[in-house]
Amino acid sequence: MKKHLILPLLAGCLLLAGCGPKDRQATAPASAVATFEFTANDLMKYNLTRIEVKAGQEVKVSLTNMGNMPKAAMAHNWVLLKKGTDAKAFVDAAVMAMATDYVPAALADQVIIHTKLLGPKQSDEISFKAPTEPGEYPFVCSFPAHFLAGMQGVIVVK
Repeated sequence: MKKHLILPLLAGCLLLAGCGPKDRQATAPASAVATFEFTANDLMKYNLTRIEVKAGQEVKVSLTNMGNMPKAAMAHNWVLLKKGTDAKAFVDAAVMAMATDYVPAALADQVIIHTKLLGPKQSDEISFKAPTEPGEYPFVCSFPAHFLAGMQGVIVVK
């Protein structure tokens, strides 16, 4: 094989080798608005499971449901919880909160912000100021069984 063909092939192989589950994170620039585009699918996965922001930074999160299943069977949301919240206890309570799109009113004090509950091919966008206290803040999909299937992650505030 000729040299001029080998180098592009090697570069492509190296690029592909770096793609994996650990790469499902994003870090926002230190200034300006930190913008993150989340997708969710019928396999109950977010494309990002860890993001990093600066304390007090303006944050914009968009969520798009890329799936095809009906909303009643496979809806998605993105719920940011306060630091120290028991995410499992929250989603356990959410199962009974269908009337409020699986965000239980009784636990509203544990929620920083959340998107709408989305059906297939729907999107929502929310903006908020990152907490000022550094630490890890969990986010979840509160639709029944999605958290247990892995639809969860963390925002790291630095």
